[in-house]
Amino acid sequence: MKVVSFFHLKEVRWAISETDLAAFRGEFPGVEIQSVEDAGDLPRALADAEAFVGWTFPRALFASAPRLRWVQSASAGIEANLFPEMVASDVVLTNGAGLHSVSIPEHTLGLMLALARNIHKAVRIQAEHRWDRFGVIAFAGGVRELAGSRLAILGAGAIGISLARLASALGMTVRVLRRRPDHPVEGAEEVVGPDRLHEVLGWADFVVLATPLTDETRNLIDARALAAMKSSAFLINVARGEVIDDDALVDALRRGAIAGAGLDAFREEPLPETSPYFALENAIVTPHVSGYTATYFQKVLDLFRDNLRRFVRGEPLRNVVDKRLGYVVG
Repeated sequence: MKVVSFFHLKEVRWAISETDLAAFRGEFPGVEIQSVEDAGDLPRALADAEAFVGWTFPRALFASAPRLRWVQSASAGIEANLFPEMVASDVVLTNGAGLHSVSIPEHTLGLMLALARNIHKAVRIQAEHRWDRFGVIAFAGGVRELAGSRLAILGAGAIGISLARLASALGMTVRVLRRRPDHPVEGAEEVVGPDRLHEVLGWADFVVLATPLTDETRNLIDARALAAMKSSAFLINVARGEVIDDDALVDALRRGAIAGAGLDAFREEPLPETSPYFALENAIVTPHVSGYTATYFQKVLDLFRDNLRRFVRGEPLRNVVDKRLGYVVG
C-alpha cells in the first residue's frame, strides 16, 4: 500500500519530517509513505497511490490516480477537494474537523474582545504617536463588554460548538444557527434553523461565521443580511471568504451600517494590497491564521496516524465527509 503526502496551500509549504516518516514506517511496515515536496513529482507519485494526505488533492491528477481509495485533508474546510470527479467517485474523503476546536474559537474571542474594547482603534492611534483616550472610548459606538451581550454563531461544527461553550462561560447569551435545529448545542440558549437567519442576525451584538462553504452558504452574508444586523453589531468571519458578499460588507462598514468586522478568511488570498479592507478603520484583518498554532502540524499527524491505522485494519475512519453535503455529518 502506498500513501502520498503533499502539503502545499498557496504560500504555505510543509513536509513530514524524516523523523516522523521513520516513525510511520516503523508502525506501518506494509505501507510506503512518500513525502512529495516538488509539485512536479506528484504525477509519478500518485500513479500507484492508494491514499493521499495533504490540504488539497490536485483535481488535474485525479484521473491518473486509478488506485486512489482515500484522501485525508488536513483542513476542516474541504471545498477545494469537492470537484465533480471526486464527489462522483468511491474515494473516501476525510477532513481535519476538530483540529481547530481550540485555536479558532480563541482567535474569534480575541477578535471580539479587540472590537469590543476598540483596541484596533488604539493601535492605529499608537502608530500615529498620539494619546487620544476619548478617541478610543467613543469609536464605533463606544467601548462595550462581552458579558451580557448577544452572540449569534452561524455553524455548529467543532468550532461553533466550542465557541458557544466558551462565550457562554464569559456571560454572553448565545444562539446558534445550524441545519438541524433539533440538535442542541451546549452553552446556547437556543438553536435555530436557516429559515431564521435574518431574525438571529437582528438579535445579535456579535455574529460569527463558522459555516462550511456550500452552495447554501456562499454569499450568505449579502446586503439583505447585513441590513438585518444592528448598526452597533460586529461581524466575525473565521469560515471562508466566499460566505460574504465583499462589496456589500465594504459598503456597510464604510457607511457605519454595522459597527465593525474581524476578518480572517477572504475570497482572494493572499488579500491584494489594493483591498479596501486594509484601509477600513472599523475592520481588523488577520491573514488566515486563526487555525494556526505551534502544535497544528503535530495534530495533523496524530489524526492521520489514527486514520491510517483504521484504514489498514478496514475500520471506519474519523471525520468522513458527506461529499454531497460538503461536510462531516455527526
